Amino acid sequence: MEATPPPSEPRKRGRMKGPGGDKKNTAADESYAHWKLLVPVLYDWLASHNLVWPSLSCRWGPVLESGTYKNKQRLYLSEQTDHTQPNTLIIANCEVVKPRVAAENHIANFNEDARSPYVKKYKTILHPGEVNRIRELPQNKNIVATHTDCPEVLIWDVEAQPNRQALLGSADSRPDLVLSGHQENAEFALAMCPAEPFVLSGGKDKSVVLWSIQDHVSTLATEATQSAGSIIKAADNSTVGPRGVFQGHDDTVEDVQFCPSSSQQFCSVGDDSCLILWDARTGSSPVVKVEKAHNADLHCVDWNSHDDNFILTGSADHTVCMFDRRNLNSAGIGSPVHKFEGHSAAVLCVQWSPDKTSVFGSSAEDGLLNIWDYEKIGQMEETESKGPAGLFFQHAGHRDKVVDFHWNAYDPWTIVSVSDDGDLWNGGGTLQLWRMTDLLYRPKDEVLVELQKFKDHVIECSKTTS
Repeated sequence: MEATPPPSEPRKRGRMKGPGGDKKNTAADESYAHWKLLVPVLYDWLASHNLVWPSLSCRWGPVLESGTYKNKQRLYLSEQTDHTQPNTLIIANCEVVKPRVAAENHIANFNEDARSPYVKKYKTILHPGEVNRIRELPQNKNIVATHTDCPEVLIWDVEAQPNRQALLGSADSRPDLVLSGHQENAEFALAMCPAEPFVLSGGKDKSVVLWSIQDHVSTLATEATQSAGSIIKAADNSTVGPRGVFQGHDDTVEDVQFCPSSSQQFCSVGDDSCLILWDARTGSSPVVKVEKAHNADLHCVDWNSHDDNFILTGSADHTVCMFDRRNLNSAGIGSPVHKFEGHSAAVLCVQWSPDKTSVFGSSAEDGLLNIWDYEKIGQMEETESKGPAGLFFQHAGHRDKVVDFHWNAYDPWTIVSVSDDGDLWNGGGTLQLWRMTDLLYRPKDEVLVELQKFKDHVIECSKTTS
């Protein structure tokens, strides 16, 4: 069975658009101008890449080559077009400059309207409908799942897929597998399991659907499969049915996430303001349902891979909440450990750092990507900081809503982020690869020793030249 073709509608610009969506975001504009002056001080490396068409999702793929000064790495993006060209899934190769390599004048002198030499398109897949979400399979990062404006989840082997030319009227690329089970469109909620090749999805039918693609994944055992370069087994029927359908939400499911240590436990959030925890071993009903986790729709959720007691949620109420699942019970009672208030618009994406347990990022429609550390909350209060508790870095390099970002597991503290600039900057989008200076996150004592050495060096040089 083929994926249901999406209806022909105008291109969607981001997750949601409020009544003031067409007004110029002057706050973001001023923040951007101020930010650009500080780039040499705040960043170890930054590359900005202008996108002709916006991308609603960005994901790091595998490292292809490791060099002395930079790594070559896959990057997955999409192109959301206005139907004058096909919608596409883009596989790019990008050069990631290693820490403490980039020169100050190099990262400062970039043109936000230009393409970056660090990002090169490698392959184009003509996607049946716009790409709203991309997720890579942890067991093989050449396998990705995509959500579009249809009930099905599409699975792609990006190495085996042919490279296509984006010409209007061309036939869509054929997905390697189609996962069916939703009764209505499923556009955003999508997750891959770290433990097993399981896929999780949520949609407008208020359902959370679980699939296993184990039967369709091989270990390149046969010579024929090896030569094809694909880990997807050929099957008479390319459609896979669900392992389970979970009912408990009263509105659209906006995001889902697996527990990092279990393929049977997962969570979901939705437009009913609920956070729900599930366990496939106990049936299809919620294990814990937190009513009113926020005061508005929930857009995103993430589960801490270092400590699976902690769960993050982001909402249209502009806040991020951190929950401890040990404080939740089946009656739906549970207050967040902390509410993080540092955005002025709907939060679209939250994600824990792969490197440090207490650090996470959040991006929003205000054009900001905030980096938080909940261990700094007490420290900031003690020093009477005027900023939001826990906020220690703010990336203001995007000039419109930051619809997605992804930490680089192979290069900690390196982030890729994308913004949909269509409403304010006449279409297109911005892709940025960046890493803040390590003076901001290294241990304080270590940083002070280094700065003292630098100060002593400057004094010594001054004596020599005088």
